[in-house]
Amino acid sequence: MKDIAVIGTGYVGLVVAVGLADLGNRVTGVDIDDVKIAMLNEGELPFYEPGLKDYLEANIESGRLDFTRDIAAAVVKSSVVFLAVGTPPRRDGSANLEYLESSIDAVAEHAPSRTLVVIKSTVPVGTSRALGERIRSRRSAAGIEVVSNPEFLREGRAVQDFFHPDRVVIGAESEWAREILAGIYSALRLNEVPFVCCDMETAELIKYATNAFLATKITFINQMASLADKVGADIALIAKSMGMDGRIGEKFLHPGPGFGGSCLPKDIRALASTGDSFDVHMSLVKSVIAANEELKTRVVMRLKELLGTRIRGLSIAVLGLAFKSNTDDVRESPALRVVADLLEEGAFVRAHDPQAMDNFRAVFPDISYCASGHEAMKGADALVILTEWNEYRSLDFNLMSKVMKGRILLDMRNVLNSRLAREHGFVYRGNGRVIKELIQSR
Repeated sequence: MKDIAVIGTGYVGLVVAVGLADLGNRVTGVDIDDVKIAMLNEGELPFYEPGLKDYLEANIESGRLDFTRDIAAAVVKSSVVFLAVGTPPRRDGSANLEYLESSIDAVAEHAPSRTLVVIKSTVPVGTSRALGERIRSRRSAAGIEVVSNPEFLREGRAVQDFFHPDRVVIGAESEWAREILAGIYSALRLNEVPFVCCDMETAELIKYATNAFLATKITFINQMASLADKVGADIALIAKSMGMDGRIGEKFLHPGPGFGGSCLPKDIRALASTGDSFDVHMSLVKSVIAANEELKTRVVMRLKELLGTRIRGLSIAVLGLAFKSNTDDVRESPALRVVADLLEEGAFVRAHDPQAMDNFRAVFPDISYCASGHEAMKGADALVILTEWNEYRSLDFNLMSKVMKGRILLDMRNVLNSRLAREHGFVYRGNGRVIKELIQSR
């Protein structure tokens, strides 16, 4: 059992704090937000993540987990400090390390000798080494060591990913540091989770390379879906066949309106910026960034094609505001661009999402938010599905035909049964699954 401080209780930090406590450690989570700290100590989550609340409550009740605003008190009693503060993008796409540096300064001031500092935040290559030097410049004799331990948590599946990761990456300079961190994760070794031990720079780039490749894979299948639309091919079968190839794999081959969230957009911009700083032109990564933004703009263009008229004055139902299902996160969500484009075209928007409406309302307070998907459809001239929530897969076409004014369905996630939609009189357009009749009529 270790005494551990986790600085930062955002999405990554909170999952890490709860997970480490459940592995048997005594963990103190640290944040500057008094309201959030009070909420967490009461067992309440500041965001939606399936399964996390049960683990939070259980570990608070066990006495292994608590939260505080006092970073000094948390650090001074800990032998290991995890840093999971945000590294938001600057205007040029580079990572803002201001919060990380201030946290490191607090650690340097208060940490006991022989403390291990674990960088969980996603940082540009060379940052962990620079932070170690920053600590040594303040306390050269303390023996405080910095290691890189990037996270690979998927929103909506974070609990599963923490306890059953594909791998654990440890970027460390000394055997002592590697043994400490491996010991903390020893329960995962029992599950035969692979451990990748390397230098800090390699660990940092593993994180960025992983996210950049996933973003590239998503963008590729989205562009293939656009081409499938034009030629009358079926992107579902294309993706399924591609996934059968062991060199490619089936994951991240599901077309949509573009990727979003707190990680992929930010991280690939930071990777492109890092390349520029080392005079390496990351042309593929930059193309992915541009292509993803262009994909978001195509949603309203497709809708206008289906409507055959201007959108001004029409009522559009938008189902799905989170960037993906099983989360309330709307950061960089394609829905932000789609709704903005619809409003600019003069449309009236009626929106629904099972979890993300409060967060979306902070950006667009004046659109209509509805209690259910079917309520959002009332009087709508067209329906757009942007997020693959399971409840949208079972929408009642009979009810839809009664409450909707129009018959246009634009399904960017391919969650609806196209045959049933057409049988109920709807003009259905999937993403890369355009019906043959539409192709032949062009």
